[in-house]
Amino acid sequence: MAKSFAAEYAKKIFSAIYCSPLTRARQTAAPIEEVQAIKSIITPALQEINYGSWEGKTVPEVQDQYHDDHVRWLADPGWNAPTVGESGIGVSKRVLGLIDDIQHQYKDGRILLVSHKATIRVALCALLGIDVGRFRFRFGCPVASLSVVEFTGSGPLLKSLADRSHLNKELRELPGT
Repeated sequence: MAKSFAAEYAKKIFSAIYCSPLTRARQTAAPIEEVQAIKSIITPALQEINYGSWEGKTVPEVQDQYHDDHVRWLADPGWNAPTVGESGIGVSKRVLGLIDDIQHQYKDGRILLVSHKATIRVALCALLGIDVGRFRFRFGCPVASLSVVEFTGSGPLLKSLADRSHLNKELRELPGT
């Protein structure tokens, strides 16, 4: 999937690539780094949401072991974090802080951010004025998709959402993507 993305976007010049330090994001960024001949700027601001004590557990396990926290999180993950984890508001603050830094550093050009499903959905909600607590229900964000936000004089403009046209049909239809 990452190689398909790199092949499709090889001729689009990126001024910079920012990437989560997590292995799967770095593996995703590697092919586009190669064709663009630039290294990603690794930043924890793009890490996946921290699910705290829930990491690696199934939903039934979380419901059983952390029932009250899970109920609160389901009601509003914007303000209620997983047990010892991170709220949607926390994610939005770290990602929007990075985006603000990027906007000050790069006045124009394409900047590629390589991140994770929940983090991307939270960022899109925050940028577009959508309640961050609804991030799980407002945007689909399948694996290896590309969303494009243009920063205009009137604010962020969503140009494309979760585009996977760079993937062939077989890759788009893989289970779990």
